[in-house]
Amino acid sequence: MNKHAVYFTAHRQIEIREESVPALQPGEILVQTLLSAISSGTECLIYQGLFPTDLRLDENLPGLTGTFAYPLKYGYSAVGRVLSLGAGVEKTWLNRLVFAFVPHQSHFITSVADVQPLPEDLAPEDAVFLPNMETAVNLVMDGAPIIGENITVFGQGVIGLLTTALLARFPMNSLVTLDPVPTRRQRSLQLGATASLAPNSPEADQVFSSLPRGGADLTFELSGSPVALDQAIQATGFAGRIVIGSWYGQKHANLDLGGRFHRNRLQMISSQVSSLAPGLSGRWDKARRFDLVWQMLRMIQPSQLITQRMPLDQAARAYQMLAEQPAEALQVVFTYD
Repeated sequence: MNKHAVYFTAHRQIEIREESVPALQPGEILVQTLLSAISSGTECLIYQGLFPTDLRLDENLPGLTGTFAYPLKYGYSAVGRVLSLGAGVEKTWLNRLVFAFVPHQSHFITSVADVQPLPEDLAPEDAVFLPNMETAVNLVMDGAPIIGENITVFGQGVIGLLTTALLARFPMNSLVTLDPVPTRRQRSLQLGATASLAPNSPEADQVFSSLPRGGADLTFELSGSPVALDQAIQATGFAGRIVIGSWYGQKHANLDLGGRFHRNRLQMISSQVSSLAPGLSGRWDKARRFDLVWQMLRMIQPSQLITQRMPLDQAARAYQMLAEQPAEALQVVFTYD
């Protein structure tokens, strides 16, 4: 049996390679992929060669081993159906829908311990957002919003929109989001933002200058653009917190730390979903966080954010569109026959 997989082979080069599927070992399952979602921020950096070559892919995910280097098989959001079972696997797994953190490929073999069974009341197109929702949940946990705060979110891609949807459920004073794409600003308002503005617009400057103590209490930088981090510093008020969820790859942030940052006692917090904040680990672990993520997927139903469904053989066109026409592609999902 053979499978088809997406490979990043060089700068802006994509190949669909055919590979043989090895025999199942005890405890393993063979899964046929139904959907896999592109993580546009990370995967666009890989597509454009902007990844750090000395960084491991993800030590916490068995499907992503090694370092960032071409040729590279990548991706970490797949939903599929279990086709066959290795020795020792309970028969109840057969034909079950499961989620796995694996690259874009038509079939994959993994252990039962490395998949998440889909809840029966959740559609596959919502479940494929599990990594993005887990990231959004982690961002909110790291930001620790307080009742009545003024909150700002830079970037309304998928992660930004899901974070906005979660924050909108808190009793805040205001939730202002910023993004250069009008359609994303409109989605942001639909998901609960009190205002959604273009970065560096006069309206945005007026909003931040009118807030108590000179700006937002809590700011999230989720745009993927280093320029936005400096803007986030300017938008945050005295003793405010800035949660940085963007991964910039090789792009460097040119920050003005001699003005507002120095005088205003700002906190910059790095947030990354691979681990839980040490202050939370006494009561939270990844299993508990996953339980919460499934609840939020049911509540928000993020399949509404899918803008393109494309067969795997159109992967090269998908990544070109994400790199060159990002305003037209919010969430691209690969489909598998």
